[in-house]
Amino acid sequence: ILMVDEKGKNMKCLTFFLMLPETVKNRSKKSSKKGNSSGSSNSKLPPVCYEIITLKTKKKKKMAADIFPRKKPANTNTTAVQQYHQQNLNNNNTIPAPNWQGLYPTIRERNAVMFNNDLMADVHFVVGPPGGTQRLPGHKYVLAVGSSVFHAMFYGELAEDKDEIRIPDVEPAAFLAMLKYIYCDEIDLAADTVLATLYAAKKYIVPHLARACVNFLETSLSAKNACVLLSQSCLFEEPDLTQRCWEVIDAQAELALKSEGFCDIDFQTLESILRRETLNAKEIVVFEAALNWAEVECQRQELTATIENKRKVLGKALYLIRIPTMALDDFANGAAQSGILTLNETNDIFLWYTAAKKPELQFVSKPRKGLVPQRCHRFQSCAYRSNQWRYRGRCDSIQFAVDKRVFIAGFGLYGSSCGSAEYSAKIELKRQGVILGQNLSKYFSDGSSNTFPVWFEYPVQIEPDTFYTASVILDGNELSYFGQEGMTEVQCGKVTVQFQCSSDSTNGTGVQGGQIPELIFYA
Repeated sequence: ILMVDEKGKNMKCLTFFLMLPETVKNRSKKSSKKGNSSGSSNSKLPPVCYEIITLKTKKKKKMAADIFPRKKPANTNTTAVQQYHQQNLNNNNTIPAPNWQGLYPTIRERNAVMFNNDLMADVHFVVGPPGGTQRLPGHKYVLAVGSSVFHAMFYGELAEDKDEIRIPDVEPAAFLAMLKYIYCDEIDLAADTVLATLYAAKKYIVPHLARACVNFLETSLSAKNACVLLSQSCLFEEPDLTQRCWEVIDAQAELALKSEGFCDIDFQTLESILRRETLNAKEIVVFEAALNWAEVECQRQELTATIENKRKVLGKALYLIRIPTMALDDFANGAAQSGILTLNETNDIFLWYTAAKKPELQFVSKPRKGLVPQRCHRFQSCAYRSNQWRYRGRCDSIQFAVDKRVFIAGFGLYGSSCGSAEYSAKIELKRQGVILGQNLSKYFSDGSSNTFPVWFEYPVQIEPDTFYTASVILDGNELSYFGQEGMTEVQCGKVTVQFQCSSDSTNGTGVQGGQIPELIFYA
């Protein structure tokens, strides 16, 4: 038998000498006759033998994946391959056609066929809570290779030989996502199941899948889900994710507190948020968010949402709200009339605002520090001329990118060069044409060359290594200061900001000169 490699070169030559049964029988008779005369030494038959001749080759040993790089199967097999993948997804458990192994050139692909497949399954899992279970097949060897927990379950000293294992605390979709990673080496995550998948990955100690879940959550993190993810990150002991959640909650506190997810957090997370010194929000917003949480908590505890029950579920967390630091109008029109405070508490807080001798309060009376905004100034000098900088409804725009995630709170703008004046400013922040934030406000210019801040309603989250477009349309004094000697890159603390010209700019602003001299942000 001559063996050749994929290029037709000789690799090994095997020579076999085979003896058929009939030949062996005839030779045995002859040998017996000879044995009577020649002795027992010649009675043994020659064995079936072979010889292997290895031909010299300079090539190294290759794995199947090297010899057969991944590519689309031939047209004749495409339908069958797709059919098996869909079959695994739906758990149809149809027995594959003969020689199905030939459809897949690598062990990885052949192993993937076994995902959610009853073929050769030696264990089954009943996954999910009562009333929502799903029976899923498994293969002990594959599972043990992918998870130390499964290895201990099936091959450890205390292994139990069960054909069916119940797992009520994991969602079926999350368990399937984990099995797909173990069998197929593929990570398939979705926003509505990623937390449950992270729980499964943590439970069965699949660290790379858990890391992928955390990365997915960090990427999709926003003010709407930051409070819920904060609660979950503490539960899963993921400090990096916890820190990211705090960054979003601090910078976009009012959005986070007004989100539906805030009402879903546990009491311990509520206390940690109310204690937060760097929370960048008005205290009346914090107060209203706490009352909304209390109402939902009453429903969870099957209590009527009365004032008494709301105060009961809030407990000592009520005193973490810094009510004495509210603006007097916010307190008088909001907290004082909410009914959540006792009459004595309301009177004492009014005295705190007005009396020289202030009463002692159970509430924290020290204002929160909040966040200190940073300013990135992109011009080295500014100037004014008799024929510049004019505004007639035209847009000044510049593009920028950062190397770290930041939150843009507003822009610093130049004002009038001809004495004091008031400007109306429409500011806008876009990414690939999509508006992320905008605001229409007024600011007063005192005639100096200073910059004047104009703020968005809420800070806008900016992802690294992506260009965003900052724009402003000004209406006011025709002549103003403008920047010159602009820089394409500015280092601001630990954040590097790059600038480039924008096609939206129709009033002359660019990298070298113009308006929008400052980006105001939290980092």
